[in-house]
Amino acid sequence: MIVPMKKLSIVVLEKERRQALKTLRKLGVVHVEEVKGESEELSAFKSKSSKIDLAVSLLSEIKSKKKLEPVPLSKDEAFTLADKVIGLTEEKKNLFSAIASGKNELQRFSKWGKVVPEDFEFLAEKGIYLSLYEIPSSKYNSLDEKVDTLLVNADKELSRFFVISDHKLEANERPEGLSPEAYRVVLPKVSTEELAVDIEKNEKRITEIESEISSSVKYLPALKNAAESFGKDIEFENLYSGMGVEEKNEEKPESVRLAWLTGYVPAEELSKVEETAVENKWAFTACDPSAEDNVPTKLKNNRFVSLIYPVTDFLGTVPGYNEFDISNWFLLFFTIFFGMIFGDGGYGGLLFLGGILAMLPSLKKKQAPGSFAFLLTLLGFATMVWGAVTCTWFGLTPQQLPESLKMLSVPALSNATSAKEGVKMVLHDAAGAVTELTYSAWVKENLQIFCFTLALIQLAVAHLKGIAKNIRSPKFLGDLGSLLQLCGMYYVVLSMVVDGVRFPLGITPESYWLFDKVPVAFVALGAIGLGFILSFVFSNYEGSIGKSILESCKNIVSVLLGVVNVFSDIVSYIRLWAVALAGGAISATVNEMAGPMLGHLAMFIFAILILTVGHGLNMILNVLSVIVHGVRLNTLEFSSHLGMSWTGFKYKPFSE
Repeated sequence: MIVPMKKLSIVVLEKERRQALKTLRKLGVVHVEEVKGESEELSAFKSKSSKIDLAVSLLSEIKSKKKLEPVPLSKDEAFTLADKVIGLTEEKKNLFSAIASGKNELQRFSKWGKVVPEDFEFLAEKGIYLSLYEIPSSKYNSLDEKVDTLLVNADKELSRFFVISDHKLEANERPEGLSPEAYRVVLPKVSTEELAVDIEKNEKRITEIESEISSSVKYLPALKNAAESFGKDIEFENLYSGMGVEEKNEEKPESVRLAWLTGYVPAEELSKVEETAVENKWAFTACDPSAEDNVPTKLKNNRFVSLIYPVTDFLGTVPGYNEFDISNWFLLFFTIFFGMIFGDGGYGGLLFLGGILAMLPSLKKKQAPGSFAFLLTLLGFATMVWGAVTCTWFGLTPQQLPESLKMLSVPALSNATSAKEGVKMVLHDAAGAVTELTYSAWVKENLQIFCFTLALIQLAVAHLKGIAKNIRSPKFLGDLGSLLQLCGMYYVVLSMVVDGVRFPLGITPESYWLFDKVPVAFVALGAIGLGFILSFVFSNYEGSIGKSILESCKNIVSVLLGVVNVFSDIVSYIRLWAVALAGGAISATVNEMAGPMLGHLAMFIFAILILTVGHGLNMILNVLSVIVHGVRLNTLEFSSHLGMSWTGFKYKPFSE
């Protein structure tokens, strides 16, 4: 359930606001409204926090070969260390850049031999100016004789030579008569020997830096603690500097100026705030939040329903304060969807075993296992149940499975039934034509019907919750209309997607009848029509039927598309069958690849490798499918019928 909240305002003397915040933080039950503070202290805390976060990120990338004992640090020591780690990392980055630049220079002069800029400067002092040039070897002999050159060396591609001049050539200056194919080689800043020495020194220094940074990994836990502590400092200073404060004026002395803040507290914790306010002589008021207030959401459920929290925390989905808490329904249907999408009892067994193993460390310490371990065990069990129902175990064919596993399956949904040969049913359409339905097709249609029935149940729950919420207002008739549309459209989906012969929309010899008088198809279509009218008239009801109808007329396109959306939402659940079918095909393919190798001792290891990698990859793909498809059905289709937008944010009390 969503815990009821109270909106409160606290007023204190401005001179006591720091102590008041410390007291409030110690109390730890008030979710303070967001404020934007500004102060030198806040800027300093943010700067230190960002440096420590960066240092934590840098050290987290280092994998230590041996286990290091954590070393505690004070906050100031942690900041000093973070500054040092960042400095060393920056120095290392600059050294790599210098090494790359030096190697490029050495590569540039690798064919010139030893180059010393000082030698060129010495000759320039004597009036001899040398410039380095390169030219394609085929062009060197065709140089103008007016250009005074001295060949250094040549190969098949390039000739390297000096141009001798009586003055220093500027950067863009070329000797008269020099062929355009010749290009100038700029002298290095230092000699090539010095470049090589510098590269060696820099590489040595990088090794020292890496060793020094690696030795700091033992301080990583202390840095993380310091980062958390600075985060609390930032939170406190942001509130302190962002609180509302009376403006300074001559009529009101500083000693009596007031400061205030606004926040939210669970109704069950309000008495604690009242006692604290009285004890500290704060002005205090509390009331129910209005519809315009941005109220945080606190969920409170039993331990079993709370198993879904790791999933919702991972997704970052929080219901709004005025929305529904669907944690119990989310857990129920997510568990079913997970089992159907994974679809393989063998995979479920592995997950179930993984969940049990994850519980063991906590059980040995006589502690309650975490929610994730329980959730993994539950999901593994659900997958095993669905695998047993459909007779699906590690992608093996029914012929490869023992009779005991086949007997566990439900014939109408079982792969063992699909594997049978022959005709299961003979149907006649309105024209008298005969349709033969094989066992395989029958099971396929039954699985599709099961998916659509799940859709009907889950989406009906959404509308029933809407009816219960609005039961004291005529608006509940709009929810009833949506429910009728859903029920009618369910039959339409069965007819159009599953089998028009088994579920005809007209009157045929095989039509389903109610009380042997009314065709079910007519009832379904009538429910859609009646549901549309009720929804059109009452969905927007806010005290006036006329205004509700007018609002529906304004949005007539959306209202009409809403009927189509009901159809598409039901059909969307077929993904449960389709994704499971794809996963089963991958499992079967992996088995077919490895099967022939299992009979040969020399190839046995390769077969095991193929099975392990293939089924492991398939399980990873199934996890992604659950995230994409299983979660979607809860957070989109189900939630849209509930009218939920997941716009909430978590209740996070200001606490130590």
